[in-house]
Parts: sequence; C-alpha cells; structure tokens
Amino acid sequence: MHIYPIILSGGAGTRLWPLSRALYPKQFIRFIDGLEGTLLQETARRLPPEAGFERPMIVCNEAHRFLVRDELEDAGITPHAIILEPVARNTAPAIAVAAVSLAKLDPDAILAVCPSDHIIRDEAAFAEAVARAAAVARTGKLVLFGVPPASAHTGYGYIQRGDAIEGGGGDACAVTAFREKPDSATAKDYVSKGGYYWNSGIFVLHAASFLAELENLAPDVLAAVTPAVENAREDLGFLRLDETAFSASPAISIDYAVMEKTGAAAMLPLDAGWSDVGSWSALWELSPRDGEGNAVNGQTTSVLEDSSGCYIHSERALVTTLGVDNLVIVNTPDALLVADKARAEDVSGLVARLKAGNRTEHAQHIREHRPWGYFEALSVGPRFQVKLLHVKPGGKLSHQMHHHRSEHWVVVKGTARVTIGDEEKLVGENESVYISATQWHRLENRGKVPLEIIEVQIGSYLGEDDIIRSDDVYNRAATE
Repeated sequence: MHIYPIILSGGAGTRLWPLSRALYPKQFIRFIDGLEGTLLQETARRLPPEAGFERPMIVCNEAHRFLVRDELEDAGITPHAIILEPVARNTAPAIAVAAVSLAKLDPDAILAVCPSDHIIRDEAAFAEAVARAAAVARTGKLVLFGVPPASAHTGYGYIQRGDAIEGGGGDACAVTAFREKPDSATAKDYVSKGGYYWNSGIFVLHAASFLAELENLAPDVLAAVTPAVENAREDLGFLRLDETAFSASPAISIDYAVMEKTGAAAMLPLDAGWSDVGSWSALWELSPRDGEGNAVNGQTTSVLEDSSGCYIHSERALVTTLGVDNLVIVNTPDALLVADKARAEDVSGLVARLKAGNRTEHAQHIREHRPWGYFEALSVGPRFQVKLLHVKPGGKLSHQMHHHRSEHWVVVKGTARVTIGDEEKLVGENESVYISATQWHRLENRGKVPLEIIEVQIGSYLGEDDIIRSDDVYNRAATE
C-alpha cells in the first residue's frame, strides 16, 4: 500500500498577522518554541520514507514556489513533486490535483492530505494513525481525523461521531454530521454531550475513490482540474498547472464539495497533540507560560508588570506591560498588533481592511524574500531609499535596468560579481559601484559565503515595478 503525503501550502495565515503575511505566511516562519524547523519542514518530515511512506507532494501558491523549494532543500527533503496553483481555489481543487496526478501513476495510491501549518506533537502516534486510516480508505471510505476536544473551542468546525465501522483498529466510525464553527454556548453543549470532535482538516483518501465521489458530487471541480493537470508544464523542477483550466474550477473546500454530501465519510479519532496554530490565542495555548499565565516569544526580552494571560511576541523592540490582562501584543519592524485575546479569531478582518485600503502591510514584510536571497528596507525618504541586499551563495539577480532610479552599491560582506553594460568586475568588501538610470546591470554571488550589499536608490520613482528584465535564471514573470 503506497501512501503519499500531500502537503497543502496555499494559505496566507491571516489570523497570525502581522507575523504572517500573504507573501511570507506562517508555514515558512520559525516562531514556535520547541520546533526544529518551520511548520512546512515539520509537516514534510512527519511521514518519512524510512517509515514506509512515499516522498511528499506539495501543492502551493506559485508565488511561494521558491520559498517551498528552499525550505525542503534546507530540511534535506526531496519531494515527489511541487505543484503550482496559478490561482487560489481552496482545498477541493488542490486535493483533486494530487489525486488526478497520482491515480495515473499508481491506481491504488492513498493520499495522506496534510495542511502545511499544523503541529503534531506525537509524530509516531500520527504515523500509526495514518496507516490505520489508510486501511479504512482502501475500502472506499473517505477518512478524516477528528481531534477529541480539549475545550469548548469556537475556532474549529466539529464532527459528530456516528456508528462504528470495520477497520481502523476498532476506532473508525461513520460521520453523523459536520458542524460549522459554533458560538461559545453551542461549543460547550457539544463538549458536554460528548461524541463531537474538532475537525482537524487532515484526510486519508484512496485517490480513485475520492475522484469517483468528486465526479458525482462536484463534477465542475474535476472537469477543471483534469485538463489543468494534463496540460501542466515543468518549469525549473516545478509543475505548473494550466492556468486557464484551473481557473475555471469553483473555489470550494473539500468539506463543502464532498465530505458534507458523501455517504462514504468516515472518522478516526486522533490523539497526537494536534493544533492548527490558527490564531494568536492558539499559539498562547501551545506556549510555555509564567506563573501569571503570560507567554513571551520572539527575539527580544519583554518586561511584564501586574499583567496576566498575555501573549507577547516582539521581533526587535522591548515590550513592557503594566496592569493589563489577556492581551495579544505582536510587534514587528513595520506593524504592531494589540488585541483582546478573546478576539484573536477576528484578526483576519483587520487584514481585510488593510487590503481594501491598498496598504502593503497585509502582504509583505520590510524584509522581502526572493529566490536569490532577500532585501530589507532600512530607510525611505523623498526621492531616496536605502536597502540591505542579502544574496545567498550561487544567487544571481536578473539582468535588468530601471527607468527612474540610479543605484549605488556598497559591499559590506563577501564578493560581488557585477555586470554594468558590457563591463564585468569583482567588487569586494568596502568597495562600491554606481549604476545610473537606464544602464543594464546584474549582480551575482559566486562565492561560498552570503553576499551583503547596502544599496542606495535615488530617483523620482522607487517602486519595485520599475524593473525591466532581459534575462532571469529563475524564469519569473515581469510582475514578480
């Protein structure tokens, strides 16, 4: 029985803003004590080949493709494939993409569908549970994991347990009903009655059985996904779905498209230390806390006086509190969040307001990641901008020019290979070069250590869209 981990990495994690942003969401960030790597890396390691599982397949937003590849390489993981979604269409089309791709390769393929941003504390118990669920899935059941509720949580959907069914070590059961995220009173009622479980969003599916149910219950999804896979093309080791075909799919979750309609749904309880890390209050629950119930995370020290039940995360500045309770305070270089911990689920509404107001803070940090490394804004003023460029070994910026700005580069670490017009030269530490507007130029790091450059831009327009490329080794679109 071949079990393929399918990792869904298309989300933006808006409820963990301002740490999580659309272009650099929570699955790529190291911010949880006790985890060796990022959430994506931990997910990709969870069902390893040495335990009998196939190599993972990642379905991700195409804007995150280089982040995904870098994280997997850093973790020493070779994926089965990295499939790029040209547009977001929710979980049903994403899972269908994996099922269509694998059903042709392996008619008996079992999919273990895992979001990229969950925590599982007992990974041995999880792997064993997946193996048991796979045995149930082979009978044609569509299996999902239900988590025994530790509290009357209002941030999760609930599953009502039905009668026991064969397989799964005696734990498998039918599903009586799916319940939306409840209000507090309803959640307390579910927990007191028993027989209700949190919906983990983790599924184990026989690929052919899932596709048969999809064809019956959501044929428009399958009709769009099938040609999207058939007409996909490779690009630098990624598999790009056909944009026209995939865009025709409705945006719908697997719960709405299939699980809430099918008669084949089955549930297995999962007791393995699961959390979806879906909000700041969830992260507070996961974190070590002091005697007053405060959790402090981040890169700086916080001083809390006469305060209790707070979650504090700071990237740089000292945070102090006095006489406050049950607050979330998240301080990043360009944004500060102060929220009632009981309202942590509502942070995504703030992000929607930022987006509607055409602000950039919903999408990106001051540090912006690129396939060659990253750049970070240090100072911005009228007609000038100062950045730090960090170019990883082997990194190579596109051959480009700007209509509206000139650039002055000062090397502070490493050695740069710089091309300006027809001239190519090496620039070492404490040396500099000047590029005038409209000059074609390129920067690359052929060394073995990171290259760091202070870039001073001067001009009438300093936006990132003032980049004209003639060659790019990463095959990026003009708008990226």
